[in-house]
Amino acid sequence: MPEQPYIIVTGAAGFIGSCMVQYLNELGFHQLVLVDDFGIEAKRKNWEHKKYAHIVERYNLMDWLNDHQPAVACVVHLGARTDTTEFDYSIHEALNVQYSKEVWQYCTALNIPLIYASSAATYGDGALGYNDDHAVVAQLHPLNPYGVSKNEFDKWALAQEEQPPCWAGLKFFNVYGPNEYHKGRMASVIWHAFNQIRKEGVVKLFRSHKEGFKDGEQLRDFVYVKDVVKVMGWMMHVMLNGAWSAAKNGLYNLGTGKARSFNDLVKATFAGLDKAPNIVFIDMPEDIRDKYQYFTEANMQKLHHAGYTDDFYSLEEGVNDYVRHYLATMQYF
Repeated sequence: MPEQPYIIVTGAAGFIGSCMVQYLNELGFHQLVLVDDFGIEAKRKNWEHKKYAHIVERYNLMDWLNDHQPAVACVVHLGARTDTTEFDYSIHEALNVQYSKEVWQYCTALNIPLIYASSAATYGDGALGYNDDHAVVAQLHPLNPYGVSKNEFDKWALAQEEQPPCWAGLKFFNVYGPNEYHKGRMASVIWHAFNQIRKEGVVKLFRSHKEGFKDGEQLRDFVYVKDVVKVMGWMMHVMLNGAWSAAKNGLYNLGTGKARSFNDLVKATFAGLDKAPNIVFIDMPEDIRDKYQYFTEANMQKLHHAGYTDDFYSLEEGVNDYVRHYLATMQYF
């Protein structure tokens, strides 16, 4: 009996990548190739108990593929440098642009479906809206090198005549959920809020430094990681079953389509701990003040038109699940 083809997941030791691996395991997929920098000890619990066939160090991926020439059903490319406070563009260029081009070219050459992570950071200050319309991509002005790198790859992908047979670039909005314990400063506000509540009984939020927004009323599209992996699983299923037409190839927003405030987010975190809200406001650090998004909200029509019809977790449902079942017990997904 021939061996099942592999599914490759890059960024598999990271936050969203490790959740994707767990989701695929729960669907019965164990023929996985996990790709990442596995030397980072803080990420070990994200992946060590998952079911997989191979782990491959990120820098060795292309050599490994050339040497082993495995049968591959799909590539889910989530590996990236995601630190929005890293201002050395050359780091983002190497990991988020050049590396992604190599993955794209591999999938193109061997006719392998590709799902990759873009970001809502590509939208910059939102002056052009949050529509996943290919016509606006070249006009976007991201606010940091991370967002620039993601947009540069999106522009490059859209310009390619030679493409994978099926592909989708997903513009993740504010993703939160289990397996982000290692992220430190870059972890979600919920993770920070939970730890502040446990330690001090109070949550500090940034004051607004923009007219028209009250303190704590900055708005983001917060999306639970369980919904993110579910969408990717659905896309993979449609692609592998031959139901994804070339007309569907392209960029897709992945949020809930409903912006919510940081105040709402923190109140939901307190509720998950059965505590009354206690919020104080502090000045935003000056190094991020002029690069801060005050409003993001995904236009989700394109994904719905592509055929995805499931409901998303509400903010309160997602935060409650995250706080009670993961943060409070230090569990991993």
